[in-house]
Amino acid sequence: MPPELYYLSNFHKGLDWLVERSADLLDDAERAFIERFSGLAQASQALLVRMIMRKGPHFRASKLTYPEIGCPREAAAPLLDSGWLDTRAGLSLAELFEQLRKDELARHLPAARPHGRLKKNELLDLLAAQHPAPRPFTEWCPALDDPLYSLTVGALCERLRLMFFGNLRQDWSEFVLADLGIFRYECVEIGPESRGFRHREDLDTYLAIQCCRDDWEAGQPLQEVLAALRGLDCQNPYLARRRDKVLFRIAQQLERDAELEHALELYGECRYPDARQRRVRVLERLNRPTEAHALALEAQRDPENQAELQLIERALARLDRQLGLGKRVRPVETPVARLDLTLPARGECVELAVARHLSTADAPVHYVENSLVCSLFGLLCWEAIFAPVPGAFFHPFHSGPTDLYSADFRSRRTEVFARCLQRLDDGAYRSHLRQVYAAKQGIQSPFVHWGALDETLLDLALRCIPAAHIKAWCLRLLDDLRANRAGMPDLIQFWPAEGRYRMIEVKGPGDRLQDNQRRWLAFCAEHGMPVEVCYVQWATA
Repeated sequence: MPPELYYLSNFHKGLDWLVERSADLLDDAERAFIERFSGLAQASQALLVRMIMRKGPHFRASKLTYPEIGCPREAAAPLLDSGWLDTRAGLSLAELFEQLRKDELARHLPAARPHGRLKKNELLDLLAAQHPAPRPFTEWCPALDDPLYSLTVGALCERLRLMFFGNLRQDWSEFVLADLGIFRYECVEIGPESRGFRHREDLDTYLAIQCCRDDWEAGQPLQEVLAALRGLDCQNPYLARRRDKVLFRIAQQLERDAELEHALELYGECRYPDARQRRVRVLERLNRPTEAHALALEAQRDPENQAELQLIERALARLDRQLGLGKRVRPVETPVARLDLTLPARGECVELAVARHLSTADAPVHYVENSLVCSLFGLLCWEAIFAPVPGAFFHPFHSGPTDLYSADFRSRRTEVFARCLQRLDDGAYRSHLRQVYAAKQGIQSPFVHWGALDETLLDLALRCIPAAHIKAWCLRLLDDLRANRAGMPDLIQFWPAEGRYRMIEVKGPGDRLQDNQRRWLAFCAEHGMPVEVCYVQWATA
C-alpha cells in the first residue's frame, strides 16, 4: 500500500486484530461491515477512513480533497450504495451554519440576507425560531452543487474502536504517532486471551455508562440518568469502577449545589475512592454528628488509604468537640526542619528562585517535584510494571497496564516486584537502573519522566541517595499508586563529594502545605530522610 495511505493501512491492521482476537464480540452488522469494507475499491476505503477519523458526521464533498484519493464523488458512490453515507440526512439550522460560510448563508438562505452585518452566532440566534425543523442539505441549498455526505456508520466504528482500545480515550491516530516515532510503547507479549472486553454485554455496558455520563453533562433530567445507571449490570470490576466514578461525580455536583440528602444517597451507593469520607462531611453539614461520628470511626479502623485517614482524623477531632467527647489525642509527628529565605523578586517562579539561590558548583539543586522519585521507581520496577499479566495489556499502544490502580495490582506481580526491590538490597540497582534508562529511553511509561530525568540527575541520585531511602519510597508508592505519586518535595540538593542529599519543599508568600505534601513530609521525617520546608518572602525595594 502506498505510504500516503498510511491511515488506511493502520485501519486494516486494527480490523485484522479484531477479527483475530475478538471475533466472538462482533455482532452481525460489524462482521458485515468488516467483510464488505475489504472488498471496496481502495479510494472508497480511504475516503471512509478519512471521514471516520475526522470530526463529523457531516462532510461537504469540496472539503474532502485528498490527492491519494482523487475525486471524492467517485470514491463516495460505493459508500452511498452501501448505506454508509447518506445525502438526505436532516440538518438543523445550527448544523447548516457549521457547513456554510457567512457569504454562502447570504446566497442560499434568503432570511439571512437583510442581516449581513451580524456575526454568524448572532444570525443563528435571530433565525432559529423561523427554522425549527431539520431539512436535508439539498433542500436548504438547492442551488449549491456540493453534495453533503453524512456518515451513518460512525456509531458502529466507535464500537470497533472501543473493542480494540478498551476505552474511548484513544483513537486510530495512535498508529500514526507510533509509526512517526512521536510515541514509543513497550513491547509486551499480548496473548490471544488478553483483550479489553470478555463479553459483548461488557461492551454494551461500557457504552451505556458513557451515554449516561454524556446525558448528565448535557443537562438531561437527573432521575432519568440515575435510573439508567442503576439498571446496568456491572459485575465486571472495571465497569463497576466506571459506573461508580460517574455516580461520585454526580454526587459531588449535588453536594456543591447543597442538595445534601441526595448527595448522601449517591455517595452511599458507590464504592469510588473518597465516597465514604464525603459521606462523613455531608452528614456534618446536615447536622447529624452522631451518624457522622460512627461512620468516621468505621473509616478510622479500616481506612482505604492514608489520604482518607488524614481527613477522617480531622473530622473526628471536630465531631468529638461537637459531641462533647473531649479532646482527641493526636499522634506525635516527627518535626520537619524549616528554612526561611528572603529573596529578591525577579519574576521567576518561587521554586526556581530558591534553586538558584541554594545551588553551588559543589552542591547543585534540581527542581524535580514528583518526577525523580517516580522515575526511579519506574526504572527499577520496569519489568514488573510491564509484566505480561493476563488482561493488563491488550493492544500495542498501552503506556501502562490497565489495572495500574486496581487493588490487586501489586499482588498480581508479587514475585516480579520482589525481584526488582531485591536489587536495592544486594547493590545491583545502580547498574540496573542505568541499563534500563539507556535501553528504554523515550518509551511511554506511567512513571518515568524522560523530559525531567537526564543522565546527570540520574547519576547524582544514584551516588547520593541511599538504597534504603529509594526502597522506602518504592514501597510507599506501591501502597497507593494513585495518591502517593504526587506531593513530593519540589527540590533536591546533592553533595556528590560527600554522598548525601536533602529534599526541599518550597512555599511562597501566602502558600501553604497541601495534604498530600504533608503526608510525604511526615513519611520522610519518620524514616530519617533529610527534608526541609522552605518559606520564602520577597524582598521589598
